[in-house]
Amino acid sequence: MSEVREPTAPEYYDRRAPEYDDWYLGAGLFEGRDRPGFAAEVEAVGAALRTLAPAVTLDVACGTGFLTRHLSGTITGLDQSERMLEIAREQVPDATFARGDGLALPFADGAFERVVSGHFYGHLDEWQRARFLAETRRVAGELVIVDASIAHSEVGEQWAQRTLEDGSEWTVFKRWFTPEGLLGELGGGEILMAGEWFLVVRAPRS
Repeated sequence: MSEVREPTAPEYYDRRAPEYDDWYLGAGLFEGRDRPGFAAEVEAVGAALRTLAPAVTLDVACGTGFLTRHLSGTITGLDQSERMLEIAREQVPDATFARGDGLALPFADGAFERVVSGHFYGHLDEWQRARFLAETRRVAGELVIVDASIAHSEVGEQWAQRTLEDGSEWTVFKRWFTPEGLLGELGGGEILMAGEWFLVVRAPRS
């Protein structure tokens, strides 16, 4: 079994890229899964992101651009996986995309008005979370995070196994949140969307 011990490891995401959006869409390996209300919440996450005022925005760990496409303003997407970025460039042709490390952002202080990140914070360990928050606050005055609700999880965090369509197996660190708990880690802010599957919160720079 192959294992990912670094949640930002590009090899796993390179191999997952062609099937990544299947998780959102209920296709491929996710077809037929019993996820009541999931599709409606995917739409609600997009709607929450579309309510954000246009801004100079950095989408950290943008993946395929599935969420990036809902953002307005001047958008830059960053990811370590080149295969993810190839798809993102097709899905969001008006944005700029770059390959880079979400824990060492290759941008100047104050380069953006807002950082958005979807399903990245929940894969970070304690040290990585501190590093991510320091970096996002260095480059922008506002942080918006989309992540997973704890409502359908029996644990707050775990090393979880992931199996891809090519049969490869990976172990990935994963956390789930309450909206209040997530905002507590970020130092306060507001809840933009809170559901059974997803959370969207916004935090100002402390």
